[in-house]
Amino acid sequence: MDFFERFMIPHPSPAIYAAMVAIVLTSIAIVVGLTYFKKWGYLWREWITTVDHKKIGIMYLISALLMLFRGGVDALMMRAQTAVPENALLDAQHYNEIFTTHGIVMIIFMAMAFIIALMNFVIPLQIGARDVAFPRLNAVSFWLYFMGAMLFNLSFVIGGSPSSGWTSYFPLAGDELSPSVGTNYYMLALQISGLGTLITGINFIVTILKMRAPGMTLMKMPMFTWSGLITNVIIVFAFPVLTVALAMGTMDRLFATNFFTTTDGGMDMLWANLFWVWGHPEVYILILPAFGIYSEVISTFSRRNLYGYNSMVASMVIISLLSFVVWVHHFFTMGQGAMVNSIFSITTMAIAIPTGIKIFNWLLTMWKGKIQFTVPMLYSLGFIPIFTIGGVTGVMLGMSAADYQYHNTMFLVAHFHLVIIPGVVFAMIAGLTYWWPKMFGFMLNERIGRWAFGFIAGGTCLAFFPMFISGLDGQARRMYTYSESTGFGFWNMLSFIGALGLAVGFILIVYNIYYSTRYASRDIGDDPWNARSLEWATHNPVPEYNFAITPQVNSSQAFWDSKKNGHTLFKGGYKEIHMPNNSGVPFVMSVFFFIFGFAFVFSMWITAVVSLIGIFACMLHRSFEKDHGHHISVAEIERTESELRGARNE
Repeated sequence: MDFFERFMIPHPSPAIYAAMVAIVLTSIAIVVGLTYFKKWGYLWREWITTVDHKKIGIMYLISALLMLFRGGVDALMMRAQTAVPENALLDAQHYNEIFTTHGIVMIIFMAMAFIIALMNFVIPLQIGARDVAFPRLNAVSFWLYFMGAMLFNLSFVIGGSPSSGWTSYFPLAGDELSPSVGTNYYMLALQISGLGTLITGINFIVTILKMRAPGMTLMKMPMFTWSGLITNVIIVFAFPVLTVALAMGTMDRLFATNFFTTTDGGMDMLWANLFWVWGHPEVYILILPAFGIYSEVISTFSRRNLYGYNSMVASMVIISLLSFVVWVHHFFTMGQGAMVNSIFSITTMAIAIPTGIKIFNWLLTMWKGKIQFTVPMLYSLGFIPIFTIGGVTGVMLGMSAADYQYHNTMFLVAHFHLVIIPGVVFAMIAGLTYWWPKMFGFMLNERIGRWAFGFIAGGTCLAFFPMFISGLDGQARRMYTYSESTGFGFWNMLSFIGALGLAVGFILIVYNIYYSTRYASRDIGDDPWNARSLEWATHNPVPEYNFAITPQVNSSQAFWDSKKNGHTLFKGGYKEIHMPNNSGVPFVMSVFFFIFGFAFVFSMWITAVVSLIGIFACMLHRSFEKDHGHHISVAEIERTESELRGARNE
């Protein structure tokens, strides 16, 4: 009986029991559905074993959308709890668990997955490549991310969720103050998912540097590809720091080491430093691809070349460098001293300069342009003022003396969300809408999309602007309740109403996907937006090999040049194309990683060792496997191209 007691939820509630029932019923429904419609074989052949960058991108996308709604429910519960004084919807422990999981789910498992989804689908097409440099490693990356996400979410129903905040500061995250296995889940799930992200970073750096189409120099790459390259360089430098910190934290919790303890030679602030050495570059890992998306969208719908291409590239490079020298601004109040605080205050304010350059570049791109107010363009336009407000308040927080007033208040919560929501979420929705026709062969409904934008933009402002006022009035973040005499009730009720508006907007996006899937026209051609870069030069749907003939590039907007200036993109005839084979090994290895992580969470050492052997067995199998891929013959290429052209002309 003791063996099973370790898996119990330490703080159960009716809501958690209801969630358990819902998870079980949903799982049964999925299994029954796949069996009834005889889709197990299809799922294995076409998706689970795929190494196609386009399908992996779509799997990242689906996972990100699921995590968006998982984290969104947490957000609504927090706003509902604080909407009125002395509310009893959640107790202190459940509130702590919810704001902890909300932060991790949204940053690591939603936003990261969303940007990697778009990078996977779009970047190889933008550079004229057949696939990424290491297709099987790409599959490993996705499945490690997915298993990390599943392991983290499992804590909700087995063992208990972490409750020490998304930053998991020690000593709060240590055994003494967090005795449940929730923080173990945090450490192991982020470790597994982070390993997948690090592999992605290496893969895309090699892909962009070595697999560009002939004629595409670095300074002729589309801006989204540039943002992807810089982002993945940051990933490769930042994520090993997180890996080391998580390993040290795991050893503190499971093996009684003293890296982050307050006694026996430990240093709790070492965790804060290591976390934010990764954590602040992580913000730009999310933001820079968003900047790339806005650059593509604004240029396309302004019908103008992107203004200041060289300065845009330079500003992203400068941002990437400065992102590693600002981390101390997250804890100005923790005793570093005036000199150290001043240095990091200067670097924090300096990073606003290259960001401001990009804002002016986008505005000047639109200047005298023939602007089309499509849904992607609306999100791009909405981003500029809201993000600017979030950025300016970030400069306020970057002033170390003033930060003593702002720190750990709702002012900080408002700043962070007014940077991340317009800077990342708006970009993800804009990018999703923009590239949706290339992914699925039809367009999302514009009218429903506009309504969704209105609710999301308005909800964002209403949810977070009041927090500036309540924060300056003294409302601390992470408080699960407050008395009526504080006067915070009015502002928190406004925030709750804004959160409901955001929820309506995201529900409308889901409805839009359903409606458009059923009723949207499939006769949209290969270039429905009259766009500018190479991904629009291939067919809808995109064939396995992406391009029948490798494109020849002479500018950063090669497809636009081919349409307007007569440049010939595709020269010569068809040639046999070599492509990688699908493989089930990445999925199997990720399952072993999941078992390893679960066993480590509960200190089940025999299971952990067996699963570790399974991981190395998968690696050994790959080392000795003779898999040289397959070739697509000229005849098959001609047949595919003929069918795709025929479908387009019908």
